[in-house]
Amino acid sequence: MEKIIIYTDGGARGNPGPAGIGVVIQDENGETLKEVSGYIGETTNNQAEYEALVHALGEAKKIFGAKLREMQIEVRMDSELVVRQLSGLYKVKEPGLKEQFARVARIRLEDAPNIIFTHVRREKNKQADKLVNKAIDAAQ
Repeated sequence: MEKIIIYTDGGARGNPGPAGIGVVIQDENGETLKEVSGYIGETTNNQAEYEALVHALGEAKKIFGAKLREMQIEVRMDSELVVRQLSGLYKVKEPGLKEQFARVARIRLEDAPNIIFTHVRREKNKQADKLVNKAIDAAQ
């Protein structure tokens, strides 16, 4: 089974505050296929983390189309909360995050059933973090 690795990060300055997302999509050999940096307005860190993930999965679908359903997808993020929520270890209590969680669940069901979520330390997510800060800096 073909595999891709997706690094995502979302952040807000002020929490809530000006927020951005960063996405790095790589093939299984570590070759970068796509990078995304985007400003998403005023929101919280956790909402930005979810928004980065939703955006990343949308980009992966643009790249691979229907083939994405047959691929193994490993998402690496430095948000322990989001990883544990998506892995079923934590309940989603905040109403705004419930909507984001539902969006990810729908994408998993329709387009990306073979997905696993891995928590990585911030040092292992530097490129996605750099893209978040680039987006926020450009917007201010």
